[in-house]
Amino acid sequence: MTRTALVKPGMCGPNSLFVGEVGDWTWDTVSALCGTNAFDARNAAGDPTYLSFYYFHVRGSRDLHVNALTFGDELEVTSRLFGFGSESVLALHRIGRDGAQAGPLDPDRFYAFDDPGSIYVETFNRWIARSAPGSNEGLVKSSPVDFRHEHLPTLPGAYSPRRVYSHARSTGTFLDRKPDDPVTFTADYPVEPSRDLNGVGLLYFASYFSIIDWALLRFWRHRGFSVADFLGRVVLDQRLCYLGNANADSVLRLRLECWPAATNENAKENANENANENENEEIVNLVMEDRGRTIAVSTLHLLRRGDTDGDA
Repeated sequence: MTRTALVKPGMCGPNSLFVGEVGDWTWDTVSALCGTNAFDARNAAGDPTYLSFYYFHVRGSRDLHVNALTFGDELEVTSRLFGFGSESVLALHRIGRDGAQAGPLDPDRFYAFDDPGSIYVETFNRWIARSAPGSNEGLVKSSPVDFRHEHLPTLPGAYSPRRVYSHARSTGTFLDRKPDDPVTFTADYPVEPSRDLNGVGLLYFASYFSIIDWALLRFWRHRGFSVADFLGRVVLDQRLCYLGNANADSVLRLRLECWPAATNENAKENANENANENENEEIVNLVMEDRGRTIAVSTLHLLRRGDTDGDA
């Protein structure tokens, strides 16, 4: 499935707006190909069921990344779904500017991440419903009665996200192994009901990205970096596993760890010959908790451009 998109003010900036747009593309694609309206899905009991995000992976480059998009950019978005049974679905989105790597989406080519003119997004979604009215805790699996998945292709096993997100769920990181001697930081974030919830009262999936950025900005300020450093950041790779939701009055505990990218094998595959002495790469790992309950794990490979002094 291919679409063209014009980048508008409501879908870009140093924020989570573009991530929210990509999430809508996942829902649009499922609605078009799977026989159900993802925006108004119902289970066998007639209750609302939601196509929740469980795993979200964004891969960019120095040439094109989420924060590089601006007003008027013309994008070609190629999307493809893969079946994971009656309760889940995986979507791949290849997002190109100026006609980069146009054509059908092949998994082998997608997971090579070899086009610096494309942004690659992988989403793994599960159908869920509330187990108790008005509560965002204890969400349960629940598929719509008209969800069709049998016709979807099977993703090659080597690319299945299950091993990746299972590792993050059990270890609190997407890294194979955490390096020694991290720089650490902890912050508490009160959920903001006027901004962080979606139209059905759940903590919006894109708000997790915003909350992570909120913590990253404070972490960088704590380390002596500037707002300009934050606004100019390049996110080469970000993985996020959603393990739970939170209520509107929750205060989230955010625990961050950071290492220079050169100390971690996971980041070396993202490095390229365009690196220079004014670029500082680092790996940031974040665990988000709600009253001791882990609700998200995220690992980022970041590029900080400029010469601001700090402790990294």
